[in-house]
Amino acid sequence: MIKIAILGYGTIGSGVVEVLRTNRESIAKRAGQEIEVKYILDLRDFPGDPMEDKVIHDYDVIADDPEIRVVVEAMGGVEPAYTFVKRALLAGKSVATSNKALVAKHGAELIAIAEEKKLNFMFEASVGGGIPIIRPLNSSLTADEIEEITGILNGTTNYMLSKMTFEGLEFDDVLKDAQAKGYAEADPTADIEGHDACRKIAILTSLVCGRQVDFEEIYTEGITKITATDIKYAKAMGRVVKLLATSRRTKDGYCAMVAPFLLSKEHPLYNVNDVFNAIFVHGNVLGDAMFYGSGAGKLPTASAVVADIVDIVKHLHTHIMVSWSSKKMGLVDVGKAQSRFFVRTDAGEEEVKAAFGDVEWIDAGVDGERGFLTASMAEEEYEKKASGLNVLHRIRAV
Repeated sequence: MIKIAILGYGTIGSGVVEVLRTNRESIAKRAGQEIEVKYILDLRDFPGDPMEDKVIHDYDVIADDPEIRVVVEAMGGVEPAYTFVKRALLAGKSVATSNKALVAKHGAELIAIAEEKKLNFMFEASVGGGIPIIRPLNSSLTADEIEEITGILNGTTNYMLSKMTFEGLEFDDVLKDAQAKGYAEADPTADIEGHDACRKIAILTSLVCGRQVDFEEIYTEGITKITATDIKYAKAMGRVVKLLATSRRTKDGYCAMVAPFLLSKEHPLYNVNDVFNAIFVHGNVLGDAMFYGSGAGKLPTASAVVADIVDIVKHLHTHIMVSWSSKKMGLVDVGKAQSRFFVRTDAGEEEVKAAFGDVEWIDAGVDGERGFLTASMAEEEYEKKASGLNVLHRIRAV
């Protein structure tokens, strides 16, 4: 029997307990032995909870107990999660986490400690919730050079944009709706400003290139400026607006960004709606592949965490190789990235033509302005051409 400890008994921590109890027999069969929760670390007590006798408040109890072979970090945030996880690894305990902030900032260091100690630091649930993507990148797709990863990596913003598309609502209205349904936090900044998706694409890019990609260096633009008018134009074009996190390999290195994009019906992510996530991967040998499913939520995320626990138990005393060094990977200037641009302006057609040449005009029946699609061009070229126009809004298009 393997005994584990869970740090944090919130949504994910309690979900891990539920998954372990619900599928106890099948999990034991797949792991090769039973898995028992010995401790749950939390600041709170949980009177009446079936696990109340497991709850402790002192991390030292876990760190100093040689019976604990696996620590599940479900606290969120960088601290004290980083301190606790590092101590666990140094004490000879493998770790499974769903914490994207921790992995994005300290993943390379924690993987290196795990390798030195012949342990494992696993983080499948940190990107895409219940969607398996870390393990495929680390094992199934190792014969490929990954040339692009593009994903809808945040369920909250995808729900909001879907709601705006289907019901014609404004941003503020769908945000209130998302908060009322529990999809958005009271402070939704991390979601709506793109920070959550940014950390996730940083993790994926680090795994693909094998070096540390700092999320602070990724150009990030959220959805707060998307309006019902933008959605009206999108429908006139037969397109939808999605918040994409994308990373592409170029001859000069990797170029990554997070921003709203207008997708055509031919794009593989066009029909990904509601709180679902999807990740598109293009390899030089494989070609295109797509990973789709529940990108968040208690049980989908907990399922991915438990899968990591099972993998750890199956590989006790054996480090599963993860190619991610602490050596920094500088990103290509986002100004070099190519795309088309949808532009709303109150400038005259001659002004637009003088700035951009021939464009594709979009008639959405909006008074006092006009919309158009440019040809494909670099970000820096667009900025130069648009500098002389009064641009009401612009959205990238692929």
